[in-house]
Amino acid sequence: MCGIVGVLGNHEAAPLLVEALKRLEYRGYDSAGIATVHKGRLDRRRAVGKLVNLSDLLVHDPLAGKSGIGHTRWATHGAATVTNAHPHRAGKVAVVHNGIIENFRDLRSELAADGYAQESDTDTETIALLARREIDRGATPVEAARATLKRLQGAFALCFLFDGEEDLMIAARQGSPLAIGHGSGEMFVGSDAIALAPMTDRITYLEEGDWAVITRAGAQIFDGHDRLANRAETRVRLDSARIEKAGYKHFMAKEIAEQPVVIADALKHYTSSKGTLELPEALDFTTIDRVTLVACGTASYACHVAKYWFEQIAGLPADIDIASEFRYRDPVLSPASMAIFVSQSGETADTLAALRHVKDNVAKVVAVINVPTSSIARESDLALPIMAGVEVGVASTKAFTCQLTLLALMALKAAQDRGRIDAATLRDRLETLRALPGLMNAALALSDPIARIAEDLARAQDILFLGRGAMFPLALEGALKLKEISYIHAEGYASGELKHGPIALIDDAVPVIVLAPKDALFDKTVSNMQEVLARNGKVLLLSDAAGVETAGHGTWKTLTLPTVDPLWAPILYAVPAQLLAYHTASPRAPTWTSPETWQNRSRWNSQ
Repeated sequence: MCGIVGVLGNHEAAPLLVEALKRLEYRGYDSAGIATVHKGRLDRRRAVGKLVNLSDLLVHDPLAGKSGIGHTRWATHGAATVTNAHPHRAGKVAVVHNGIIENFRDLRSELAADGYAQESDTDTETIALLARREIDRGATPVEAARATLKRLQGAFALCFLFDGEEDLMIAARQGSPLAIGHGSGEMFVGSDAIALAPMTDRITYLEEGDWAVITRAGAQIFDGHDRLANRAETRVRLDSARIEKAGYKHFMAKEIAEQPVVIADALKHYTSSKGTLELPEALDFTTIDRVTLVACGTASYACHVAKYWFEQIAGLPADIDIASEFRYRDPVLSPASMAIFVSQSGETADTLAALRHVKDNVAKVVAVINVPTSSIARESDLALPIMAGVEVGVASTKAFTCQLTLLALMALKAAQDRGRIDAATLRDRLETLRALPGLMNAALALSDPIARIAEDLARAQDILFLGRGAMFPLALEGALKLKEISYIHAEGYASGELKHGPIALIDDAVPVIVLAPKDALFDKTVSNMQEVLARNGKVLLLSDAAGVETAGHGTWKTLTLPTVDPLWAPILYAVPAQLLAYHTASPRAPTWTSPETWQNRSRWNSQ
């Protein structure tokens, strides 16, 4: 969630750092800070809350210098306070850090025994103290950083700055992404290419275990064994329109609205006007006996939907795993299986670790990603971009529907390779997929009625989502979006599971959102919906015109969506689920101006 920026520039660093950190706000944060070196002197400024608080502080207490590092922090070790905010400083060393140092307690005890006491509650300060101790023992900054890195266990992206060193930064990456930007007599560091976009489009991505000595003349990159490493420089072209709000109040609103366009882009990229697939030849399911789909969060729900498609369309067994659990259950993998790893960023640490766990044990590793230069893309046998463009919103929207679209095309490819569908059926399936952008535009037109319904949902303490078949994982995704954005407790269930416990929660204070296109499972879903109505539950039914006509009577509210091929209904119905989350969150959104509002967000439920 945190963001890192570093600058060795020809201009004042503070405004550049703050502007770059603004581009990383989408990651979420509760404090921010910068450090610079000016006339050999290291100094820093830190503030809790939004970046505007840091900007205000810098107006009243400026920070000069053309060398600097910056950070936006999401609290993990220690509360959101100025003392816990980054950069952390110990003597002549300042450091910013993404990730978690797993052995920080042992290191903290060791340092305390040597007289290096910690001021903050964070694991990060331990890093600065380790480097300070090395310098106190006579090490140069480079030697101190290298020795410090050897002691760290866990996941981290780091950037060091040193007192007396106006032309030196040291960056390192282990399990968390970090990139180096190249300018003309300037160098940059960022946890995301978006942060560096205004300053450079020339990017070098650090590989796992790499660390770099950076000066304005360039970067020397070393691998985990301290050997010089030759890492390629990449031109990253970021569409500026995709990283601005373009008149929308929030990035999430903009990215929900972009979905018809990006879905059309993905379909155009991977299909032809003649009704054929244009997926790479290397994506061959002919000899594959099983697919294993691995992801985290929203991407894992895309995998849940894809399981239905691979099995129903292609007759290909499909397993789904949450990446953070995958390694620990010792999965039994067939050597003729395909492992598919789905990640928006392509840097999801658990998903990357799962990929490395299976890479030599399956026939092919395929990445479904949004960033073609990402670690997951680079370490896969085949990487398939979802064509969503830059997604800034923390809660994935357009990436989710693009993931679904590409996974649908992959399922059709599997069916074709395995002889389960002929050319005519494939053309028909692709034709119904190509209708989705237009249908999504019609769904987006429901934004105003959804906003009115959301005014009531915003007062709820708990909300349930129900769905059957491939709409069940969409119920899970709808619940995730709602709680992620609005902080209302929400759960998704398979409709048939309602009677196995969750029905005890139903009363007139718990809205139940039913996702039910009029498909082969519609009558069963309506039967479950009736169980809710019998207990005075408030049902919001999302269906097509035929479904609303059949089952809308007696419900609290209905939303009528366009009729869609039942196979692709999860892609279309994702739009109103996202709009419900967005509009429900709007009247409840925190101001994020103080640690008190962040720490006491439960109060919002009564407002």
